[in-house]
Amino acid sequence: MSRRPPRSSLALGFTLVVLVGTTVLGFFLLDTRGFEPGAATAKLFRNLWSMVSSPQAKHFTFLEAMGALAQTFGLGILTTLMGGGAAIILAPFASRNLSSAPAVAAIKAVVAFVRAVPTVIWVLIFAIGAGLGSVAAVVGMSFHSFGYLLKAYSETFEELDGAVIEALKASGATWPQIVLRAVIPSSSSGIVSWTFIRFEINFTNAVAMGAAAGAGGIGYDLFMASDFYFNIGEVGYITWLILAVAVCLEIGASRLKSSQMTHR
Repeated sequence: MSRRPPRSSLALGFTLVVLVGTTVLGFFLLDTRGFEPGAATAKLFRNLWSMVSSPQAKHFTFLEAMGALAQTFGLGILTTLMGGGAAIILAPFASRNLSSAPAVAAIKAVVAFVRAVPTVIWVLIFAIGAGLGSVAAVVGMSFHSFGYLLKAYSETFEELDGAVIEALKASGATWPQIVLRAVIPSSSSGIVSWTFIRFEINFTNAVAMGAAAGAGGIGYDLFMASDFYFNIGEVGYITWLILAVAVCLEIGASRLKSSQMTHR
């Protein structure tokens, strides 16, 4: 007697079929009148080569670019600290080995919704009250960072051996003492790693928010160069600056990880 597939498999299969069908249908519904693939591809590669090989700053100086880059960098740091600070407070209540099952389920359900909504949507939602600018960008990015880091921190706490927590309870340690003196110190390497990963994400989000939400910084300059001025060389100049920061962040992350491995 053959067994029927579980409902989860049927739902997953149905979802995949719908997504594939929608994607294929989208290709057939594209309006390609007047589109010449060969000419468009050649123009794309010409612009890319001009952007990479001939960077130039026409509407701002190097010091002004560094100031804008520092503003974007600061926006990434601020939103990471705000989101991480709120997440580290609530993470013990969302950990299965530290909190009750109903509390964990409720918190994780809310956090899953927060993470499911893209950062730019949260920024636009908060922009309704605060207006487009740095305030909406900070609040929206911090809100999404909170959801991301709360999940990361709580799962890091759940990796702690339950026997250790039970032994601490048996020895008379209170719940705050267990969290502050055992759970957080033992999970410090994971907390630092996840926080740095989120900071890298927030830096790239800050560049996008500078263009999409008027948050300023290097992202706004990139938007002006690519849309208002349409200066390919200036786009390349800003892209090289952002790439240099991204490489430095990657080097810093590698060194941070190696230092944590050394101190273990």
